[in-house]
Amino acid sequence: MKRIGLIGGMSWESSIEYERIINEEVRRRLGGTHSADLVIRSFNFAIIEQLQEAGDWATAGDLLASAARDLEQCGAQLLVLCTNTMHRLAPEITSAVTIPLLHIADATGIHVQRAGLGTVGLLGTKYTMEAEFYAGRLIKQHNLDIRTPAEAERNEVHRIIYDELVRGVINDDSRQRYIDIVNTLVAHGAQGIIAGCTEIELLLGADDVPVPYFPTTRLHATAAVDLALASGS
Repeated sequence: MKRIGLIGGMSWESSIEYERIINEEVRRRLGGTHSADLVIRSFNFAIIEQLQEAGDWATAGDLLASAARDLEQCGAQLLVLCTNTMHRLAPEITSAVTIPLLHIADATGIHVQRAGLGTVGLLGTKYTMEAEFYAGRLIKQHNLDIRTPAEAERNEVHRIIYDELVRGVINDDSRQRYIDIVNTLVAHGAQGIIAGCTEIELLLGADDVPVPYFPTTRLHATAAVDLALASGS
């Protein structure tokens, strides 16, 4: 079994789900008392949020690159960044280490392709929905057509993530708002929905979505187990 390095705390509300899913999946596959071999670097999210709001991605990149190096020195053989938004800094991480970073958009895009879908709606932070680093990767590397909500709806999706979900607040009214936004995306041609923020899965489940649902936390964590337990590990 390979040792997995987790870069988390962005936010811990979803990062803890990574640990749970990875450990449960290892136990399911290997049985008995087996669990994952993990090393974890968890950030104070308030610091990361301030850098995001300030647009200081350079400093954030330095922090994540340093974390990646620390995990490699602790014996990590592959890296998992437990957030969609901060994959904006995936190049900074990969250039800082010699071990692979499992990209969350790739783990997701593979499953969308396997489902035979070509057009999917993307929910996430404004950084994820509006920048090229995420949708662009899905378009170029996985041949997908990506639909995002209108600006007012993007603002609302983002607000609910930062004002509620990262603080552990689960609100039924917000769930209904997400469902309404999903239904609008479906009406405009989305054949599936990507929960492109790891916290969204705390609020919205497959039963809330009328089309195939792609929960990035679970897909990413499961893909990490695939690599950790691959032949030759």
